[in-house]
Amino acid sequence: MAAPAASSSSFERAQRLPVRFAWTVIAIHAALFVLGMVLQLLPTSPNSAQMRGVYAQPGVWIPLLSRTMTVWLLAATLAWCHARQALDLRGAARVSQLRGAGRRFAVAYLVLTAVHYVAVSPLLYQVQVLFMPGGALHAQVEGYGLRSILAVSALVQSLLQMLLLVAIVWLSAWFALRERGGPVPALAASAADTNAAPPRRAVALVVGATFAALQMWIGHIASAWVDTSRDSDLAPLLLGWFAVPLLVWALAAWGGWLGAPQPGLVRARPFRAVAAAVAAFVLLQVICAALALGGLLWVASVSQSGTSSDARVLGLAIALVVVYLVLLVMLVRTIVRGLYRRC
Repeated sequence: MAAPAASSSSFERAQRLPVRFAWTVIAIHAALFVLGMVLQLLPTSPNSAQMRGVYAQPGVWIPLLSRTMTVWLLAATLAWCHARQALDLRGAARVSQLRGAGRRFAVAYLVLTAVHYVAVSPLLYQVQVLFMPGGALHAQVEGYGLRSILAVSALVQSLLQMLLLVAIVWLSAWFALRERGGPVPALAASAADTNAAPPRRAVALVVGATFAALQMWIGHIASAWVDTSRDSDLAPLLLGWFAVPLLVWALAAWGGWLGAPQPGLVRARPFRAVAAAVAAFVLLQVICAALALGGLLWVASVSQSGTSSDARVLGLAIALVVVYLVLLVMLVRTIVRGLYRRC
């Protein structure tokens, strides 16, 4: 009886591996975040009193928390996808034979993330400083204005940080899930192998999380151009940085749920869900940007007749929000259905 019980236990641990990967990522980032904040705010730290005053402002700590949670959400989603794909392709029986996959992932992710925080992030900041006033390369970009320089540098740095995050998750998952002793032929997973998270629900959750992370990420980049957070009250900040992403996540997940084929979907294929979310997000931004530009041109042409354009601008903004939310669900549903058609 002992051998079947041990086998059942290892089988269940393998099924829980995606969730374990995700929570490991969140725990590591949370620990490093808390450590960094403590080091900045300790009374013995330089300028600690000034930093406490800065972080006490809702316009500072709310966007900071949102930006931090964006990283957590994207990294945890990708980590979950790597482990779930291993279950889909190899089956829980083979994944259960991996020794200490969760521990290896935690160690690799902690080391790579620490290197990123200690070495890579300061290096990117030093490159950004080169283009700031007083920097060696400021003369070449001085004519563009400080706000434009800050916005472009924030965009480039954010893109690099995202690529590094994707690479860190991939390397950690590869190290944790690699099989020793040579490659083994892949086995298709059955529904029983992945009953911890049904494929349709998994597709919806991955699509929603990926889309919400991208929405939050683009919002933080846009705030570099128009930053009014520090002058805002607590309620508008919470609404903009947390309530809106939750709504976007729910709508994207709903679109993913509608698009995923209910009968016959045995494997979640999580990276197809990620690709669907990215494609829908990019396409949605392009469509809405074109609609916004066309609407603004229409408002400008009408306002030349001497009538007030304030009401038209407000109406245009409301219409764009409604169109954005409706198109979000439609695009996600259509793209997910197209990518999962052959599953």
